Amino acid sequence: MSLEPQSRARRKLVAAARISARTFAARGSGGLPPALFVTDPARTPAPETIAARLPRGFGVVYRHFGAADRGVVARRLAGICRARGLVLLVAADPALALQVDADGVHWPFRLRGQARLWRSRFRLQTLSAHSGRELREAAGFPVDAVLLSTVFASRSPSGGPGMGALRFAKLAAPAPKPVYALGGLTAQTARQVARSGGFAAVEGLAVFGPEIRT
Repeated sequence: MSLEPQSRARRKLVAAARISARTFAARGSGGLPPALFVTDPARTPAPETIAARLPRGFGVVYRHFGAADRGVVARRLAGICRARGLVLLVAADPALALQVDADGVHWPFRLRGQARLWRSRFRLQTLSAHSGRELREAAGFPVDAVLLSTVFASRSPSGGPGMGALRFAKLAAPAPKPVYALGGLTAQTARQVARSGGFAAVEGLAVFGPEIRT
């Protein structure tokens, strides 16, 4: 990727995030970040380099999957997020979230019951969902938003067929919780979902990292 396309992708993502922010504000959820950078040890091995360049007001979901250096990376991310005005959620690890003074926890759907146990300890909690049924069930848990996937086809090994922007909009509109689109979100697709909710991405937000020269 050349410098110009990467720069253009950033501008498109910022513009989509502004629309998402207005969408959340209209629903009374203006305190939520409009976009979430979801880390992945394999696809984003140096998440700090991306977080350090994210626009103010964005969020980071740190997923460590048991990595040995998770404490070190979490502390670095926490420092970056505090300095840059970013929201930090630690996935499925409330103890680590408390240790680094993160804003909250992101829960996979299978651990949704944990949200009740930790509701008083964090400012924010989010939950993953992979269908309309799971999205509706999320209403019964004390979470602030739901990450719904898979919206567009992606390289994630766990991603299924993409539901598309129209299906996402139909599911997000009546949902009792604010919804983020996850799966295949890029500078080209983020705007398609921004009027329905926020967006979350792994590689799609990696364009905010160091310039990629070709």
